[in-house]
Amino acid sequence: MTFDSGNSKSIPDEILRRRTFAIISHPDAGKTTLTEKILLQAGAINMAGQVRAKANARRTTSDFIAIEKARGISVSTSAMSFDFKHFWFNLVDTPGHDDFSEDTYRTLTAVDFVVMVIDGAKGIESQTKKLFEICRLRDLPIITFCNKMDRESRDVIEIIDEIQEDLALDVSPLNCPVGLGKDFIGCYHMETRIIELIDRQNKNSKTEVTTLDPKHNGKLFEKINKKNWEKTCEDISMIKSLTSPFCKSEFLKGSLTPLFFGSAIFSFGVSNLLDSIGTLGPPPKSRTSHIREVEPGEKKVSGFVFKVQANMDHKHRDRVAFIRLCSGKFRRGMKLRHVRSGRLLTISNPIFFLAQDRNILDEAWAGDIIGIPNHGQFMIGDSFTESEDLKFLGIPSFAPEILKRVSAVDPLKAKHLVKALRQFAEEGVIKYFNTEISDVKIVGVFGILQLDVLLERIKSEYNVPTKFEETQYIGARWISGPESEINQFLDANRGQIARDNDEDWVFLIRIDWDLEKNKQKFPNIEFNATKETQG
Repeated sequence: MTFDSGNSKSIPDEILRRRTFAIISHPDAGKTTLTEKILLQAGAINMAGQVRAKANARRTTSDFIAIEKARGISVSTSAMSFDFKHFWFNLVDTPGHDDFSEDTYRTLTAVDFVVMVIDGAKGIESQTKKLFEICRLRDLPIITFCNKMDRESRDVIEIIDEIQEDLALDVSPLNCPVGLGKDFIGCYHMETRIIELIDRQNKNSKTEVTTLDPKHNGKLFEKINKKNWEKTCEDISMIKSLTSPFCKSEFLKGSLTPLFFGSAIFSFGVSNLLDSIGTLGPPPKSRTSHIREVEPGEKKVSGFVFKVQANMDHKHRDRVAFIRLCSGKFRRGMKLRHVRSGRLLTISNPIFFLAQDRNILDEAWAGDIIGIPNHGQFMIGDSFTESEDLKFLGIPSFAPEILKRVSAVDPLKAKHLVKALRQFAEEGVIKYFNTEISDVKIVGVFGILQLDVLLERIKSEYNVPTKFEETQYIGARWISGPESEINQFLDANRGQIARDNDEDWVFLIRIDWDLEKNKQKFPNIEFNATKETQG
């Protein structure tokens, strides 16, 4: 069976069954737990928090950096691929902390839709809203999972109302909780009209769903708290009057979200969610390059790097470039053109991941996320094709909000520090600036936690004790414009000029008036808070 995409290019079944998505949430909403339970439900792991390390230390499968283990948060991005029923899933895990929003934005350039997790007690939180706005800018369809219904939570109608009001998003609930908190016994399925019961006995393994039909389970149904069931019936009636029936075309446009209630810690609702990710989620979509749209069904392979991660496992002292395949069928050993350098490269050891576990792959299709080990020649935004000079667009780099002077505690290790900083800049972890005068090294980040991660990684991966010092700068802007005017601007502001890791000019801002004054003085120069990632 093939599918006509509307432009006479038929798409193979292998591409049509791909589902490439990310999970987004505010910290502590349960994203990491839900990720684990999705892998568990799909049979990709045997138990939540499964033992993976040689030391048999239990830890969350999708977190692998020391600071993540210590603080229980995700600050890096990993991609996990697995087969389930008729679908091949590519789940791209995102940093859960606000300080890593740029990394999350880049991750969202590589997926076709998202699962948004919200906390039943807290509703729409600040980070959720920011991530939602990014999804809206990219027209990404959103499936919503309201988590932690086994704990005290807000009223169901209040939660639905908040999603509709705060996010200006139509909501179509596909189930409704019966009872809340300690009285929560399960959910009423809106379509089948049966109740799925929660099993609170086992948190760590896959559980079978027990159901009952209110019409045909008289004695069993009588055990349900009558007051809770009456409240559920009222909620169901109100939901039907206040919300829209599910419409797939509206969902795919990003204007309507199907909503599931559940409890990830007890694996409740995860099975329905996973089924819907397969049946509702879109297959790979077309991608924009600088010259044309690239369709997934094209025969020629193409893709772009959205993430570079070094030293993911100390057993593998290398970098891995995460590539989203945009078209074609990739085969191990094929030659691909690295567009930025113009070199034709043989891709001999492509890998895919189940969290930190890497496996050599023999083939992959449009929509898949593959890793290519390398020694530093690949950067975020790089494009790969079989022959054509395509550069994929829409992978931005953002100007940092916190700038610190950085130096090695031991001056003899200064060169090692520069090597580390350049590597982390290429990964997109930080911005690295070198000032024109006095050669001061400055790192730019979005949040203090990024600095903690940077210190941890420089120490563990390069054995370079490092210190940060305050700077006089409050921000940075990339500059562009006519060459003659750029030269005048550089001469007038030498003390605030630096180059970034790509050797592009950067203006370092001391006070807001610096920026306004120079905009007035040099009207033909653009002061850019973002730039297209070079590739």
